[in-house]
Amino acid sequence: MKKEHIIKLLDLSISILIYALILLAFSLIFKKTLYIDNRYFGIFSILTSIIIFLLNRTVKPLLIWLTLPITGLTLGLFYPVINVVILKLADFIMMNHFSINGYIMPLIVAVLISISNIIIDAMVHKLLEGKKYE
Repeated sequence: MKKEHIIKLLDLSISILIYALILLAFSLIFKKTLYIDNRYFGIFSILTSIIIFLLNRTVKPLLIWLTLPITGLTLGLFYPVINVVILKLADFIMMNHFSINGYIMPLIVAVLISISNIIIDAMVHKLLEGKKYE
């Protein structure tokens, strides 16, 4: 297996695991605004994480491209709204097994997922490629 494939597979695994941990932590803390079905040993949190990961890789670039003028006018402050849209799409896809209500909670979860994406991209890729994190 090539090194690039291993890096991509590890990126996928780490991203999904971190998304699942963020979602589970927030569902335990904020029970009324974020709900994840905890049957079957948390499989729905992992499925939701996979859906969020796939939406981030497929739909999000299109949304960024479509909302580029608004994001530019707001100096990047509109970008978390795109992440909220991704979470609402995951809510729609997962139906009864994942629910996120309100506007503040999705924004907080979206910001945490964005921060985790930055950390994963910055640290994990550099460490896997053999470069020291600077």
